[in-house]
Amino acid sequence: MATTDIDRDTAAKRSKQHSVDLKLEVVVIPVSDVDRAKAFYTRLGWRLDADFASGDEWRVIQFTPPGSACSVIFGRNVTAAAPGSARGLYLIVSDLELARKALLDRGIEVSGAFHGGGDVHAGPDEPYLSGSLRVSGVDPKRGSYGSFASFSDPDGNGWLLQEITTRLPGRIEGGSTTFASTTDLAAAMRRAAAAHGEHEKRIGGHDENWADWYADCIVREQAGQPLPS
Repeated sequence: MATTDIDRDTAAKRSKQHSVDLKLEVVVIPVSDVDRAKAFYTRLGWRLDADFASGDEWRVIQFTPPGSACSVIFGRNVTAAAPGSARGLYLIVSDLELARKALLDRGIEVSGAFHGGGDVHAGPDEPYLSGSLRVSGVDPKRGSYGSFASFSDPDGNGWLLQEITTRLPGRIEGGSTTFASTTDLAAAMRRAAAAHGEHEKRIGGHDENWADWYADCIVREQAGQPLPS
């Protein structure tokens, strides 16, 4: 039996089972100096949700990045991991250059934009989703998932910004389009406006149904479907 047949059988069995939502809401990061880490994540502009302590032996702090459904927690005696050992923590953004500027404006040291270099296994750089070779600049084709930047907290816990504008097919249902922030929605509208301009060039004039076209374009883009012509 082929692997694809096994996959289909597994999927069919799962579809008949009662599903339970499993929502990833917290990632624990190890730090050596709790107050220093708190000052850093405050400077990022992340929302401070909690700072609880019990004497000198236990403390937990929670921050949530803007637009994120997942928070980060650090503190004293909340993880046995070595400080700075959390690497490859991804922050998804709809505009990499805008996200980098926001960090730089807050005084955060962040790398320049980079993308993969073809042979994903070759190169001297720290591995990330596209391998271990970081080529300077955004992806020349500006493909979704292809452009990155990185920064670290004072302990060396490593964060990456990844630009995603169009999700892979099946990642989001076409009828379930949502945006976590007005910033993401505005970016989607700007991309739709640019695409609509090309659409009007093709039809040779003003499109009176531009609002419907915008809506269709935004929904299709987020769901990873072909854009309207």
